[in-house]
Amino acid sequence: MGTFLVRFRVDLLLLLVAVSWGSTYLVAKELVTASTVLALLALRMLLAAGVMAAIAGVRRNRLIRKEVFAGIPIGVLLAAVFVFETFGIAHTSATNAGLIISLTMVFTPVLESVVLRRRLPAAFFAAAIIAVVGVVLLAGNGTFDLPSFGDLLVLGAAVVRAAHVVSMHKLTGGKAMDSLHLTTVQLGTCALLFTTGSFIYGDSIPHYLSRMDTGQGVMFLYLVLICTVFAFFVQIWAVRRTSASRVSLLLGTEPVWAAVIGIVIAHDSIGIAGYVGIALILTGTAWGRVTEQRHRQPEREMQPLRSEPRAAISENENAGL
Repeated sequence: MGTFLVRFRVDLLLLLVAVSWGSTYLVAKELVTASTVLALLALRMLLAAGVMAAIAGVRRNRLIRKEVFAGIPIGVLLAAVFVFETFGIAHTSATNAGLIISLTMVFTPVLESVVLRRRLPAAFFAAAIIAVVGVVLLAGNGTFDLPSFGDLLVLGAAVVRAAHVVSMHKLTGGKAMDSLHLTTVQLGTCALLFTTGSFIYGDSIPHYLSRMDTGQGVMFLYLVLICTVFAFFVQIWAVRRTSASRVSLLLGTEPVWAAVIGIVIAHDSIGIAGYVGIALILTGTAWGRVTEQRHRQPEREMQPLRSEPRAAISENENAGL
């Protein structure tokens, strides 16, 4: 497969993840309250980890030690992202949550440049500033109110998500690991943490399940199978084939999808300032993506694309997609 087609496939899958995550906030808002956060997360991760483990079992590839050692710390960071994000959703609007989390696309390249001791061009930060201004306009719809407690929690989630993306790239990039195993360990770690936490805080898992109706059950399955299993498998698969900054920029379109879904399905009202914000987010994301690609071009020309070496990726892993 040519280099262009490989990159196109990676970008397309990441955009599909962004769309699914854009819908997450509206779905989660219908399923969660402050007292049911840990029960919901425990159920979500238990089912997701179970599905991934079943797929891994069918493939019969042995889980190796380095996949466990990489997956557990990444899973702890992912659990922190979910805690901040879901508690934030319980205390703010779904639209605000979907917009504020997009600041990950600013935090990630900054953190990555610090970790790798590599400077990013000024144009990248200019693009990021444009996108941030767009988020502010879209979130406030032209006003500048002080952030709520929920807004601050989601902001914390954006910071931790940046650490999560960079850690995946640092611990797994270019290494001979199975993405399915890594995702399973990651989700299993979250399931263990959330299940333990549900015994300490909020509703129990059985009590939460007993109150779930058919419509909520369908939304819950969508949250697990599409927004969790599919999304995180693609993310950890893609981050090993491109840069963490590129992943973050593509996933940075998430607030636009969140806004579109909010307008079309939830009938949220977006004024002129909000539409200007959407345009700025799209412009900043596209510009930043092109800038990052050009900045890394010399590095790509000196070494082959990560997806090409067969030693780094098992053939079964590719078939799993």
